[in-house]
Amino acid sequence: MRLSQGYWQTLKETPSDADIVSQQLMMRAGLMYKTGAGLYTYLPMAFKSLKKIEKIIREELDKINCFEIQMPVMTPAELWHETGRWDAMGGQMLKVKDRAEREICFSPTNEETVTDLFRRTVNSYKQLPVCLYQINTKFRDEIRPRFGLMRAREFTMKDGYSFHMDKVSLDKFYDEIYIAYENIFKRLGLEFIIVEADGGAMTGGGAKTHEFQVVADNGEDYVVTVPKTGFAANIEKAMTVRRNIPLTPAGELIKFATPNQKTCEEVCAAHGLPITQSLKSLVMHTVINGKDQFFMVMMLGDDTLNEVKFKNKVNAEYIRPAQHVELEKLGLVKGFMGPTTTAEGFKIIFDEAIDMSSSYIVGANEPDHHLKGFVPSRDTKPKNFRADMRLAKEGDFIGDNQIVLKKGIEVGHIFQLGDKYTKSMKVTVLNDQGKAVTPIMGCYGIGVTRVLASAIEQSNDKDGIIFPASISPYDLYLGYIGKTPETKEVAEGLYSEFKKAGLEVLFDDRQLGPGMMFKDADLIGLPVRVILGERDFVATGEIEIKVRKTGETLKVKKDELLNTVKKKLEELSKWN
Repeated sequence: MRLSQGYWQTLKETPSDADIVSQQLMMRAGLMYKTGAGLYTYLPMAFKSLKKIEKIIREELDKINCFEIQMPVMTPAELWHETGRWDAMGGQMLKVKDRAEREICFSPTNEETVTDLFRRTVNSYKQLPVCLYQINTKFRDEIRPRFGLMRAREFTMKDGYSFHMDKVSLDKFYDEIYIAYENIFKRLGLEFIIVEADGGAMTGGGAKTHEFQVVADNGEDYVVTVPKTGFAANIEKAMTVRRNIPLTPAGELIKFATPNQKTCEEVCAAHGLPITQSLKSLVMHTVINGKDQFFMVMMLGDDTLNEVKFKNKVNAEYIRPAQHVELEKLGLVKGFMGPTTTAEGFKIIFDEAIDMSSSYIVGANEPDHHLKGFVPSRDTKPKNFRADMRLAKEGDFIGDNQIVLKKGIEVGHIFQLGDKYTKSMKVTVLNDQGKAVTPIMGCYGIGVTRVLASAIEQSNDKDGIIFPASISPYDLYLGYIGKTPETKEVAEGLYSEFKKAGLEVLFDDRQLGPGMMFKDADLIGLPVRVILGERDFVATGEIEIKVRKTGETLKVKKDELLNTVKKKLEELSKWN
């Protein structure tokens, strides 16, 4: 593409509403335009990169005999009612009515749609296993869309679904898709780790599932790793333990005044006590089997509730912190509530990091007062129970090994769904004995637009983007410095030669000064930059090549240029 004729412009200043590096650079480098909150227009260069990402995905899925389809973006409410997710998806699902007053939604995901397609087209074991996938638009009405393409409301996703007669078949294909995903992300040029994950609402909990996380400083997820063993897990999945927590012997239960000290931090700071000598009381509202239930979760004062673990433990369809009016109905005083309350209507869970025989500070269930000397095993009702409720953090252990937390961005997720959707939608196929059985499913997603943002988030410097060669909108940036017709003619010849060799070239023929030219070249971050400098070329016959990723610079003769550029691009594209 000739830049003088191209639809492209850069921004001198970083947009004030751009939150993270990838969003800032994509907007500054003319890759995307913000159309509205969480809504983006992909400009030509970003669109080319997205198509390259999609191509790599298709090629690897074709190798394991997956079949591409395209489902509608809008889906009818009746399918979602069959699985109970019309209401369970909550505010993320954007619902509308058509002119016939039929309820439909913008698809946030497509399990129901593909399961409906399957039950209408497949009826025999002879047609299984089969994997169907699409690369299509999704919409989730995020409350606070932020971080550019990381948390956009509208985005492009590859979602795939496999159907199987039994667990053996599902396990076999799961291993195949696992390897295909590894190959995809290697070819995309990303540094990533594969982590054990929690299936949550998608699987009903407990099923095999893995996340593919791009390692990046601005990642929104934390990944728990054990470098010594190679273990990695999503922070919501990881089972870790704390060690060397100072314990306080059991003593007399005494009430003491804590005016305006509502948090563990405030109480402990005011009385010169370590934070681990206090317990925080969190009251959670849940919906279990369609009924409202409340739980008080007790945790060490500096621990954080792992909401995924909690939701799975109590087998809830929905959870949230209890609201002020609900606490009042339960007879609890916000900021001063504790497990010694005589109030009814909820169960109490003690996190496993709490020593049930030690002494702690807890809320006294009275305004401006706490209790010290609280011993869980002595001072609570027998119906309470213990469970791992805490979120893993730096300094924890798995076995004898201390964990290391890394920040990551989830770009892919694979699940074993079991019969969660086929059973609720009454799907059956005939087995080899002519008996109707319920097939089981797997689900496999890749956030296509998120991959692009993650690649930029991972690979950039103070000057701009550093595109992985496999998904760069163009292979190389070609520019020239000089005003003479002879220099322009040589540059035009190079442009033609590169194109004939099958390379994608961004030809900067705008005749800008070198400062502006180099600044734009670094900002867009194509893998290789080729500059024809009139003075050097006349004097030595050499042309400059610069590799964006490494900063390597070399000068070669004109007849060596093409082969040298191709060699550098091959080196940058290696992924094995």
